[in-house]
Amino acid sequence: MDEEPSNPESPDDAAESRRSLSAFQRDATVTDGGLREQFDREWPDCWADAAALLEWAEPYDEILEDDDAPFYRWFVGGRLNAAENCVDRHLEAGRKNQVALRWEGKRGERRTYTYHDLHREVSAVAAALRDLGVEEDDVVTCYLPKLPELPITMLACTRIGALHNVVFAGFAPDALVERMAGTDSSALVTCDGAFREGTAVNQKRKADAALAELEATVPTIVVDRLGPENETRLGPEQYDYGTLVERFDGADVPPVPRAATDPLFHIHTSGTTGEPQRMTHATGGYLAGTAWTSRTVFDLSPGDTYWCTADLGWITGHSYVVYGPLSRGATVVLAEGSLRYPDRHRPWEIIERNGVEVFYTTPGVIRTFMKWGESFPAEHDRSSLRLLGTVGEPIGPDTWEWYHTHVGDGRCPIVDTWWQTETGAILLSTIPGVDETKPGAAGPPLPGVEAAVVDADGRELPPGEPGYLTLTKPWPSMLSPLEGDRYWVLAEYWQQFSDRRADTWRYFTGDRAVVDEDGYVTIIGRADDVVTVGNRRLGTAELEAAITAVDGVTEAAAVAGSAGGDTDLYVFATAAQERTDRDRLRGAIRDAVVERVGRFVEPAAVVFTPELPETHSGKTMYRVLESIVDDARLEDTEPLRNPAIVGELETLWESG
Repeated sequence: MDEEPSNPESPDDAAESRRSLSAFQRDATVTDGGLREQFDREWPDCWADAAALLEWAEPYDEILEDDDAPFYRWFVGGRLNAAENCVDRHLEAGRKNQVALRWEGKRGERRTYTYHDLHREVSAVAAALRDLGVEEDDVVTCYLPKLPELPITMLACTRIGALHNVVFAGFAPDALVERMAGTDSSALVTCDGAFREGTAVNQKRKADAALAELEATVPTIVVDRLGPENETRLGPEQYDYGTLVERFDGADVPPVPRAATDPLFHIHTSGTTGEPQRMTHATGGYLAGTAWTSRTVFDLSPGDTYWCTADLGWITGHSYVVYGPLSRGATVVLAEGSLRYPDRHRPWEIIERNGVEVFYTTPGVIRTFMKWGESFPAEHDRSSLRLLGTVGEPIGPDTWEWYHTHVGDGRCPIVDTWWQTETGAILLSTIPGVDETKPGAAGPPLPGVEAAVVDADGRELPPGEPGYLTLTKPWPSMLSPLEGDRYWVLAEYWQQFSDRRADTWRYFTGDRAVVDEDGYVTIIGRADDVVTVGNRRLGTAELEAAITAVDGVTEAAAVAGSAGGDTDLYVFATAAQERTDRDRLRGAIRDAVVERVGRFVEPAAVVFTPELPETHSGKTMYRVLESIVDDARLEDTEPLRNPAIVGELETLWESG
C-alpha cells in the first residue's frame, strides 16, 4: 500500500509475521506460484482441477458449453450428488468417526455429529421427505435458525434430488409467503421457536401465519428447539422432526445422481429494485467452485476445524458453512445466536474449546470485537488459529490490522474475499500459500477468473482510477437462472454496457473498485451506495473512509436527509470506548469530511451511537438511518441483526 498502516508493527513483529507466513506457505495445500499463469494458458480446461475434487456418478463430456452465452453450462454430461460428495464419500474414505459438525447452542448446549452420524440423520430426513411426497426437482423451504437440523435438511433434499430454498429465520411471514410461492414449494421445515438473548421467540407462529396465506396445504416438519417446557401443538399436515427421524432411522436412501447442469437450490437476494430476486445455482459448477475455493483460499483438508459465523439463510452459509467445508471433509463449527450472548467472551471460548483453525467472519463483526476491546480475545487461547478470513463488505486497513494483531497474534494470514450470491463462490482473494496480503485490498482475481475495472462506457481503466468492477470470463459457480428468471438476470447483470460495447462480454457486479499496479483489487462500495448533497452525488465509501480515518472513530455511516429543510449530510458514528471527548470528535469528523470532499458537504449533524444497524450478513442498513433523519416510518426491522438499536438511535437523534 502507498500509505502506512495506522498501527504499524515493530520491525521484530514484522519479521516474525513474515517467518510465520513462510511457515504457513510451507505447510499450505496450494503453494504453486504459477497457478494463475497455468489457468490462463489452459482456460477453460483448467477447471477440470476443480471438478477433480468431486466424486462423479458419470463423467462429464464437456467442461464449458457456451452456445447460449451468457447463460453458460458447466461440466455438461456429468452426473453427481451433493450429499454424496459432502457425506458418503468421507465414510468410504475411512473417516466415518471423524467429527463433521460441532454445534454450540446459545444456552450452552453442545452437540457433535460424526460423518457417520450425519449420514444416518440425513438419510432419515430424506426418507421422511419422500414419505411426505417430496420428489426429485420438488422444492423444500427451510425456515430455521442456526440449528444442526438446517444443514441436515439441506443435504437430505439434495440426497433425493430435491431443491432447498432456505429463508432467513428472522424474516416476517409475508417474506416467507413470497419466497415459498415464488418457488412453488412442496414442503416446509421450521421449528417451534428460538431464543433471542435468552427469551423464547415463537417461530412456528410466524410459519403458521405464512402457511395460512398459501393457496395449497403444504406438509410441514417442525423441529423442537424450545424443549418440553414450551408445548407446541401440531396442526393438520404437521409433523415432529424428532419423531420422523426416529421412525426412519436406518433407512437406506441411495443418493440420486443429478445432471451437473440441474439446479441444486434456490436462494433469494435483492436486485436494484429492492425486491427479492430468486437465484438458482447448478449442481456441478457450484459444487466444484465451492470445493476448489475451500481448498485454495481456506486451505481446508480433511479433519481441519473451521468456523464461519454466517447464517445459513445467506449464500455465505450455503457455500462456506455447508457445501465447501463438508465437501473437503472438514469439521464445521456452527454457533447459534448472537456472539455477544451470554457475554463477550463467547466467540473466543468457541475458538478455544473447539480448536478452530480457520475463522471466517465479516468486517462488521470484527469492528464489534474492536469496540469490545482487545482484552476479551487476549484472555483466551487462540493458538489453534492458522488462517483468518473476512467477507461481506470492504475491510479498512485499521480493522485489518486489529484483526491481524489481536485475533491472529500477527502470525495468521488474512484472506479478504470478494464474491456475491450471484457468483456462488469466492472470485477475488489472495491465495494464502502463495500471495502476500495488502491490508484493505481484496486481492487479485483467483486463477481462472478475469476481472476489469471500467468506466461508464465499458472502457477499461488504468491502475489507480476507480470505476465499475466487471468480470470478463465465466466461472463454474456462476448463477444458473431458470427460464422464467432469464430476462431480469440479463437486464441486471449483462446488459449494462451492451449498447456501447456490444463486442465485449462483461458481467456487471454492481460494485465500484480500483485496481493497483500489481492487480490487487480494492472494493470501494456498491455503485448505487451514494448520497446526493447540493445536487452532487457522492459515494458513501469515500465519505466514510474520511470519517473512520479520524483517531477514535471505529465505524461510520453517512446518509443524506432533509431534516433541516435542505438536503444535508448526516453522520452516525461509533467511538472507541476510551474516547469520551465527543465534541472534539465531532469537530474532527467535520474537518475530515471538509478536507477530503469539500465545504459544501460538511455534516449538519454527527450522532454517536453504540453500534450501527446491521443486517445479519454484516452490512449497514442505511434505510434505517435515513428514516430516522427524515422522521419517516420504518416499515420492517426483520432483516436487522440488532433491531433494539433502532429505538436507541431514535432517542439519540431526538436528543440532538
